[in-house]
Amino acid sequence: MEPTDTSNPNYYHRVVDCQWACPAHTDVPEYIRLIAQGRFTDAYLVNRHSNVFPGILGRVCDRPCEPACRRGRIEEKPVAICRLKRVAADHREDVSGRLPKIPKVKNGKKVALVGAGCASLTVANDLMPLGYEVTIFEQFGEPGGLMRSNIPSFRLPHTVLNEEIGMITGMGVDLRLNTPVKSMRELIGQGGYDAVFVGSGAPKGKELNLPGRTEGSANVHIGISWLESVAFGHIEKIGRRVLIIGVGNTAMDCCRTSLRLGADSVKVMARKPRGFFKASEWELEDAEEESVAIVINHSPKSFVMENGRLAGMLFDRMEYDLDAQGRITAERIVGEQFFPADDVILAIGQENAFPWIERDLGIEFDKWDVPVVDKVTFQSTRAGVFFGGDAAFGPKNIIWAVEHGHQAAISIHRHCQGEAVSERLAPGMNLQSRKMGMHEWSYANDYNPLERRLMPHVSLKERFKKLNIEVELGFTAQQVEQEVQRCLNCDVQTVFTAKLCIECDACIDICPVDCLTITHNGTEAELRERLKAPAKNLTQPLYVSAGLPQTGRVMVKDEDLCVHCGLCAERCPTAAWDMQKSELRWPHAGDEAVALEAKKPKIA
Repeated sequence: MEPTDTSNPNYYHRVVDCQWACPAHTDVPEYIRLIAQGRFTDAYLVNRHSNVFPGILGRVCDRPCEPACRRGRIEEKPVAICRLKRVAADHREDVSGRLPKIPKVKNGKKVALVGAGCASLTVANDLMPLGYEVTIFEQFGEPGGLMRSNIPSFRLPHTVLNEEIGMITGMGVDLRLNTPVKSMRELIGQGGYDAVFVGSGAPKGKELNLPGRTEGSANVHIGISWLESVAFGHIEKIGRRVLIIGVGNTAMDCCRTSLRLGADSVKVMARKPRGFFKASEWELEDAEEESVAIVINHSPKSFVMENGRLAGMLFDRMEYDLDAQGRITAERIVGEQFFPADDVILAIGQENAFPWIERDLGIEFDKWDVPVVDKVTFQSTRAGVFFGGDAAFGPKNIIWAVEHGHQAAISIHRHCQGEAVSERLAPGMNLQSRKMGMHEWSYANDYNPLERRLMPHVSLKERFKKLNIEVELGFTAQQVEQEVQRCLNCDVQTVFTAKLCIECDACIDICPVDCLTITHNGTEAELRERLKAPAKNLTQPLYVSAGLPQTGRVMVKDEDLCVHCGLCAERCPTAAWDMQKSELRWPHAGDEAVALEAKKPKIA
C-alpha cells in the first residue's frame, strides 16, 4: 500500500466518527471536553459555530453522530452526544456579547429567504455578519417553520425555540411574518433581490386514498397539518380512541400529542416489522413508555363508517419472509382485522409543494415536480435561486437543513460577489500537539468503563397535565460528570513520524488493544490479515506509514481499534508517536468572504 496521505483532511476526519457522521461536522469531542471542564458557554459556542441551534438540536436532533460513536464499538451504548449538547445550552451564560458582529454599513446586496425554518435561519446567520440585507418571508405568525409547527412543546419548549431563533432575527433580519410568498415571478421581478433562497420545507402531508376516506374526512387528519393546528391552538381535543397510520418520527409526535389531548387508547399501525420502522429508537421507547401500542404487520385497507361517522379501520394482516440480511423477500396477506377508532391520523410521509413557483422562470422541476438542485452549491437551474432543507431534497432532520443553509450561504455570497458558485474553499485540517511533558497530556486519556447515563423524565402522572410540560429533564450534575468521561477523545490523533522510528516495538508491546503492527508492506487485503489483531472493519481505512529507516518495513495501525489512550506516545523513546488534536476547518460563508477579500488587488 502507498503511505497514508494524512494531509488530506478526510483521513483524520474519518477517525473522528461522530464528527464525520454529523452533516454539519460539529466538533463533538471538543465540546464534550469543554463541558468536562465546566466551560458550558465555550462548549455552546463550539456547537453553535456548526449546528447553529444547540439548545434545539440537543433535544430533537436525529443523532446521526451517535450510531457512529466509537464507544459503541467497545460497548453497547454510544456516548450521549445529543444530550450533552443540551447540557451546554442549558447551563451556558449569556452569549450575546460573543455572537458575530453585524456591520452598520451594509454591502449593498439584498437576499430574500422564503420560510423562517432552520435552513433559512442558518443562511441569515451566515450572511448578516457579512453586511447583507436579509429579508425572511414567513407565512405564519411566528418563525421556526416545522421546528415550531411539527415538534410538540413537550419535546421542544417554545422558550428554547424563541431564544435561539431570536439570536438570528436579532441580528437585524427583516422578518416579515404572516407574509406568504404567492409568486416567485413577483418576488424576483419586483423585490430587487440579488439572490433568493427557498427554505419552505416539505409542507404537504401524504394522503391515503382508500375506501371511506372522503366519507370519514371529518375525523381523518393529515399528521403534519394536525400537529400544526395543535401548535397554533386550533385543535385542543381528540377522540377517545386514536389510530396513527405510519411509524416515523412524525407518527411518534402525533401519538404522544393525542394522549395529551385526551385520548385513552392510541395505537400506531405499522405495515412492516419493527426492523423497518423509520422512527428513532428513543422516540419509540418514549411512546411505548406512555402506553402507546405499536401494532406491526397491518396494512390499511379501508376506513369503516357507521351511521355516517368514522367507526374505525379495516387492515390486512401481513406476513413476510426475510433473508439473512433481514430484507423482505416475499409478503402475503393472511387475514384481515378491524380496529375501532374515533379519529385517525395519517403520518405516512411528507412532500414538497411549490404551487407558487411559476414553471416558466428557468427553474427546472423533475418528474416528481421537485426542483432540480445542485447537491454541492444548492443552486437551482436558474442562477441566483437556491434551495435548501426539506425544500431541496425532501424531509430530513434539522441538522441536515442547517448544513444545507451553510453551503447555500457560501453560494449566495459567491453569486452576489460575481464569483462562480462551484469554486469553493476546500476543507482543511489543523493538528496541534497535546503533549505537556514526557508522560502528561492536556486531555484526559484514561478509559472509564462507565455505562451510558439514563435521561431523567417527568413522571407519567405529571407529564399529561399540560401539553407543554417538557418530558426530558436534562442530565443532573453528577450524570454530566460521568457521561463526559465516556468520550474516547477520538479527535486527539496518534500522529506517527516514520523517520524517527527505531523499530523497538515498545508501542506494539504496550498497546492495550493490539492496533499496531510493524510488518512488510503488501496489499490492503494482505495487511488486514497480517496485523496483530486482524482489521475486520473494511469501512475504516488503515494507517500505513512510509518505509521505516531500519528495515524498510511499515508501521500499520488499525484505526478501528484505537482508543486514543496515548500509551504509544508515552512509551516511544524517540517521539515517533505524538498525540495531536485534529481540528477540521469546514468552510462557511465567512471563510469564503475572507478568501475573496484576500484575492483583491491591494492599493499601496
